[in-house]
Amino acid sequence: MSGTKNGGHSGADDPFEEGGTSLLRQPKAVWATAGASVVAFMGIGLVDPILPSIARGLHATNSQVSLLFTSYFLITAIAMLVTGFVSSRIGGRKTLLAGLALVVVFAALSGMSGSVAELVGFRAGWGLGNALFVSTSLAVIVGAATGGSNAAILLYESALGLGMACGLLLGAVLGDMKWRYPFFGTAALMAVGFLAITAFLKEQPKPAARTSLLAPVKALGHGGLAATAVSAFFYNYAFFTVLAFTPFVLNMSPYKSGGVFFAWGVLLAVFSVIVAPRLQHRFGSLKVLCASLLLLAADLLVLGYGDHTTAIVCTVLSGAFIGLNNTVFTELALGVSDAPRPVASAGYNFVRWFAAAAAPFLAPKIEEWTDVHLPFVVAAGAAVTGTVIVAVRRRALTTEAEERAPQHATEDGVTAFAR
Repeated sequence: MSGTKNGGHSGADDPFEEGGTSLLRQPKAVWATAGASVVAFMGIGLVDPILPSIARGLHATNSQVSLLFTSYFLITAIAMLVTGFVSSRIGGRKTLLAGLALVVVFAALSGMSGSVAELVGFRAGWGLGNALFVSTSLAVIVGAATGGSNAAILLYESALGLGMACGLLLGAVLGDMKWRYPFFGTAALMAVGFLAITAFLKEQPKPAARTSLLAPVKALGHGGLAATAVSAFFYNYAFFTVLAFTPFVLNMSPYKSGGVFFAWGVLLAVFSVIVAPRLQHRFGSLKVLCASLLLLAADLLVLGYGDHTTAIVCTVLSGAFIGLNNTVFTELALGVSDAPRPVASAGYNFVRWFAAAAAPFLAPKIEEWTDVHLPFVVAAGAAVTGTVIVAVRRRALTTEAEERAPQHATEDGVTAFAR
């Protein structure tokens, strides 16, 4: 955040004004953590192109298979209350390694599942490991990186976008052979990440004060942070309707579905890392956020009622709006309150990830109860609701964020987990 009107960025906050070489000249520890982060974010969308294949392979319904997202994100949301508690006691390096180890084990078990119930359960364990890793990785990168926190955060955001896009592509390529292979592939890549962090990352200093389990919940007592979290909850419902339900609507082969969602992921990355900071600098964060949420709502309505080609185009285009929203929401969560960044992030993510758990389950159910169009109408309504909350709580989302921007611009913290 910055001190410009409407929560816009100041020139000093633009990460692209830093020297280009500072981003690339990083210690091995930073590259090891960033590389593992790419793989960790791949796990979010990995199953997306192969959802129909999993349903056929395990003789499951669409709503049953969608629980792969629900169990993953439900555990992720709850784990946000635990990650700070754990890392402040055992240190960042050990927390990263514990998270990676859990992902390796549960991703491999997912590939060996004999029923959809087993797969859903193993994805829940995977979600716990991913929460421990991803919620700690930004703090570790910022602490070990050279060139300032802006360069480190930009590197982290790039890893996030690249991971989302590549996870969808990997799921398609391996899943076209057999739906089990993407899970084994992820386990192998995360094992490599575990070895890299073991070899190159030294233990980071522990925080001066330990984080309590209830600290993230208490942080939500701040009106601005609570408004950000609730608005992001409705936005995430729309986001994960696209990610988890659209593959069933498109009903394409894993290769074709992976191609569509790879393009979606590329747009998400580009608009999150490159376009969003420039639009914020020019128009202000809240204007960008409101416009992007409304455009996402319109896109969802066209996606739901258009023909097959239109649905493909709108699916890809939604990546641009999602990328913008991810960036602005995360910055609001970090800058709007006086809570430490890791604590504010945990509280914010605790609320919003519940929507990521709800949407994949509810969207197929709504289709079963009504028709294929209504899930997208509900998702569009959720995006509009998020816009209304931002507009109504505008003052709470700007005043304190602007005052605190300079200190947050350089603070260490855990958090873009959520983008």
